[in-house]
Amino acid sequence: MSGHSKWATTKYRKGAQDKARAKLFAKLIRQIEVAAREGGGDLNANANLRTAYAKARDGSVPMDTIERAIKRGTGELEGVKYDAISYEGYGPNGVAVIVECLSDNRNRTGSEIKTIFSRNSGAMAEPGSVSWQFSRKAVVLFETNQTEEEVLDQLLECNVEDLTYKDGSFKTLGEPGSLHEIVNVVNNNNWTLISAENELVPSQQVALEDITEVKKVFKLLETLDEHDDVQNVYDNAFVADSILKELEDQV
Repeated sequence: MSGHSKWATTKYRKGAQDKARAKLFAKLIRQIEVAAREGGGDLNANANLRTAYAKARDGSVPMDTIERAIKRGTGELEGVKYDAISYEGYGPNGVAVIVECLSDNRNRTGSEIKTIFSRNSGAMAEPGSVSWQFSRKAVVLFETNQTEEEVLDQLLECNVEDLTYKDGSFKTLGEPGSLHEIVNVVNNNNWTLISAENELVPSQQVALEDITEVKKVFKLLETLDEHDDVQNVYDNAFVADSILKELEDQV
């Protein structure tokens, strides 16, 4: 879920993910291995590894587990080779979906992702037919008591493209290369960092106004999230806060 419903939808969908701690660990470890394989095991020289490392630490992955994952990635320890694969598709109501995976078996993963789409009122799409609607952006969420003007002053040199405020939290958008600069500003000012990732952000959104359709879309997205090979799921659905509140009340 994207746009100004990001906060509420993240809270709603993370509830199910937080229960699957073992799966979360496995996904974070896999990200570290791939980042180390592609850019080396030096955190200072490998931005992708720094990001994966930070996510793993935030997820309470033990240090020895992280260190072994880095060594498997660099070849110091034997490990499985994972390939980065993206799948595109459409969910209920024409919601565009991109699924990023790390897999050791492309055929198996592709077949299973296709099945998830088809069983949840969706369909896989040809490469490129969905991705043109998204752009990679540095998305940082944080909390601070400072005003929007004060926050902007601190972020001037980070090439932030957009800054929004909702429910006590700020959200910044910038070019992918600005992610760590923005995070450094957040940390240096002792603001509370909620999340920081290079995400795919949609250029336009599909408004979902019927709660039954929202549930169908959420079911598809959550089922994709739960797949062992899936690392990220992006979509262009927009859900009003009133509907999200109704869903939360039903949980």
